[in-house]
Amino acid sequence: MEIQTFPNEIVFFDLETNVPNKTGQHFHILEFGAIIVCPRKLEELESFTTLIQPKDLSMASLRSSRSDGITRAKVTDAPSFEDVAEKIYGLLNGRIWAGHNIRRFDCVRIKEAFAEIGKAAPEPSGIIDSLGLLSDKFGKRAVNMKMASLAAYFGLGVQKHRSLDDVRMNLEVLKHCSTVLFLESTLPNQLEGKWQSSSKIMTRSRSHHQMVQKAMPYTKGSLGKMTQNVKKS
Repeated sequence: MEIQTFPNEIVFFDLETNVPNKTGQHFHILEFGAIIVCPRKLEELESFTTLIQPKDLSMASLRSSRSDGITRAKVTDAPSFEDVAEKIYGLLNGRIWAGHNIRRFDCVRIKEAFAEIGKAAPEPSGIIDSLGLLSDKFGKRAVNMKMASLAAYFGLGVQKHRSLDDVRMNLEVLKHCSTVLFLESTLPNQLEGKWQSSSKIMTRSRSHHQMVQKAMPYTKGSLGKMTQNVKKS
C-alpha cells in the first residue's frame, strides 16, 4: 500500500525528555507534541500531543521544578512509544519538519525511538531548524538564541517546556522574527539593528494628547493569530 505524504505541509514538533545525569544513560521521550501548519497562511490545521511512558519509569523525575512539569506520576499511565508510534509516523513522514534545535536533538531522538522498537523512522521532505535559521538571520538581539529568550524579547510569555505549548510558541517567534526582518529589508539603513527588546510600545492618549506607555500583552488575535477550532487528534 502506498504511503500518503504531504511534502508541502509543515509539521512543528517538540519532544520533552529526561535529562541524563549518569555516564551511559540515554534520553527517553516523555512527551511528544506537534502542529501541522499551512505554509501559505501559517495557520494551525491540526494538533496532537501525548505523554509517553518510558520503559524504565525511573527515567522520569518524581518531582518537577515547574508547576506543570512532567513527573513520574504523570507518565505512569501514559501509552508507550510503541503504542503511539504509528500516529507519530503519520504526522511526521513526508512533511517538512520544523522546530527549535531539531537537527541536533529532536530528529536524533525520534530516529532512536523508532530504532528501539524495530520500526522504520519517518523521513522529512525538508527541515526548518529555527535555531540555525535565526542565529544566521536574526542574531543575538534577545541575548541568546534560547526559545525562552526569544519569546521574552517579543513579549510572548514564559516557555512552559511542554511539547504542544512550545511548538506553538516556536511558530509565533518565527512569525515575529520574520516580520522584523521583512521590515528591516525595506529600509536597512534606518531599521536594521535599531529594534529594542521591549514588550511595551508608546501610544498616544486621545483625551490628553500625551504619549503614554502601555503594556501590550500578546493575544491570539494579534500578529500571527492561530486558527480557532483546531482539529484535535
